[in-house]
Amino acid sequence: MSDLYVLDTNILVSALLFANSAPRKAFELASSTGKILISQETIDELNRVLSRPKFERYISQAKRERFLLAFVQKSVLIEIQETIEECRDPKDNKFLELAVSGKATAIISGDKDLLVLHPFRDIPILTVSQFLDS
Repeated sequence: MSDLYVLDTNILVSALLFANSAPRKAFELASSTGKILISQETIDELNRVLSRPKFERYISQAKRERFLLAFVQKSVLIEIQETIEECRDPKDNKFLELAVSGKATAIISGDKDLLVLHPFRDIPILTVSQFLDS
């Protein structure tokens, strides 16, 4: 069985916008060595963020939409089985729920509210650097 990863929204946005960035390398490594897990809630958040006009100067709306569509098609959609309310930022609980429901190998995030929980129910929460070095 391949590894199953949860990548937070900021990692995905950075991977799309910055071709030579560490988040892009982490995204490519996760994609090539395993599967990326998504939930309806994480897809909705990524769609909302990518729709922000401020990203137009980096990449067109059409390219952002194509990325989102391709990303969703290649990822594994998980139905959330458990509500989790353990993160100090309630908006980040969706990543914990996804990781637990999808039996993730790791969560990759730069968010301090998630990183402080490492490990969460035996699921490592890694920075991009830690993931790339592992």
